[in-house]
Amino acid sequence: MRLHIQKIGTVGLFITAITSPCCFPLFGFILTALGIGSFELFGEWSMRVFIALTLLSLVGLTISYRIHKSMYALLAAIPSVALIFYSYYFIDADYWINLLYVGMFGMLVASITDYYRIRLHKGKMKIELQSVITCPVCGQKKEETMPTDACTFFYECENCKTRLKPKEGDCCVFCSYGTVKCPPIQMDKSCCT
Repeated sequence: MRLHIQKIGTVGLFITAITSPCCFPLFGFILTALGIGSFELFGEWSMRVFIALTLLSLVGLTISYRIHKSMYALLAAIPSVALIFYSYYFIDADYWINLLYVGMFGMLVASITDYYRIRLHKGKMKIELQSVITCPVCGQKKEETMPTDACTFFYECENCKTRLKPKEGDCCVFCSYGTVKCPPIQMDKSCCT
């Protein structure tokens, strides 16, 4: 879920902008020119929703930074969000909408950068195959090699012969009792296949 927060925020930000021609006349003009027309999605709440989605997108990019330690997307997002806030709340002139568009473009650049940095990170990520399983009954520890193509649902302790199975919410015994999560979880997949 944490990886989707930024995507929801960014996509929502652009949907709100496209469907709010009173606040973003350029998008309304483009949709009308395409024969789609435009409508006011949230009425007077458009800009409030837009600002909330901008903040949600920034939260997602911050979480992504904490996970992947890539600062590039965040360096594009922070000034973009600041520009969006500054243009909406502090500028009364006619050109505030132009600054808002620049901020939106910066958020788009930040989202695209984050997407490619995540793909690059996953491609270079080293998968650990060794995990030490600790029996919860007797405390016996043993280093095991995890399979990469299947889950290990059951494991028998060599010392006390207890048959271990995954805890609720875990996909395998390595995720429940091991020092290292199983390979699919290390690759940010939801469960073993």
